Amino acid sequence: MIFNPLLEQGLPTFVEQRGLYETRERPSKTFSWKAFIAAQITAEIPWNALVGTAAFFCFYYPVGFYNNASPSGTAAVNQRGAYAWFFNVLFYIYIGTTSHLVMAPLELTESAGNVGYLIFTLGLTFCGVLVSLDKLPGFWKFMYQVSPFTYIVDGFLSNGLANNRVQCSSTELVRFSPSTGYNCAQYMESYITKAGAGYLADPFATENCEFCAISSTNDFLRVVGVSYDRRWRNVGIFIAFIFFNIIGATFLYWLARVPKKADRVKCVKKEGEVNVPQSEYSKSMIDKEDSTIV
Repeated sequence: MIFNPLLEQGLPTFVEQRGLYETRERPSKTFSWKAFIAAQITAEIPWNALVGTAAFFCFYYPVGFYNNASPSGTAAVNQRGAYAWFFNVLFYIYIGTTSHLVMAPLELTESAGNVGYLIFTLGLTFCGVLVSLDKLPGFWKFMYQVSPFTYIVDGFLSNGLANNRVQCSSTELVRFSPSTGYNCAQYMESYITKAGAGYLADPFATENCEFCAISSTNDFLRVVGVSYDRRWRNVGIFIAFIFFNIIGATFLYWLARVPKKADRVKCVKKEGEVNVPQSEYSKSMIDKEDSTIV
């Protein structure tokens, strides 16, 4: 939910700087529009990284994600912490570049804010959190692949939960009695082998079997379509989304706000006239006045 508030905070500043550039620097040709866009984007990145770092310490350690890597040793704890910090910083940079993307071609901050809301809503709806991929209608499955939130959810979940043992509480255990002549392990052997997940509290018990459907956090991740092996792939794809925002903001600003040759007003001078620039509109108005006098 931090996406929209941060995106909207960047819009007024960009509009103010853009207005200043288009009324002062651009007419005087102090620097080009490319330098303006590049400066606006790069100036935001250090601040986005700073805020992303502060946000990381506010949730990663208090939630206890680092504890899931403890069984693998201190090195795994440090590596996963560094990965989570890096991905979180990228997320905040993505928010900043999205702000420039939606504001670059538009005049009003309200319009850009609405577009930002739309991007956030579509990304969240189709990233697999609210609706899993297998439940999406056929036409909308492509949205799962193009949503940037798909890759940040995959990266954070796999990094925070993977490769740890699950211990069910007493209320989570499924209790049943095996068939006569079987112990719990013999009775559940075929099911556990086929499912590839779950464990028995007492495999050799002949009555009151207690079964937990998940034995590892990897079992849960597999159910929701997340894999620890894809964590660095997710980072690479997410960085590609950031570059897409930067390229898109540059292109849209050029398309909507940079004067083109076709937009220039031509100055027409007749032989013997004073060399004073005159637009086609003003010339037509003078000709009309002359015809009226006659």
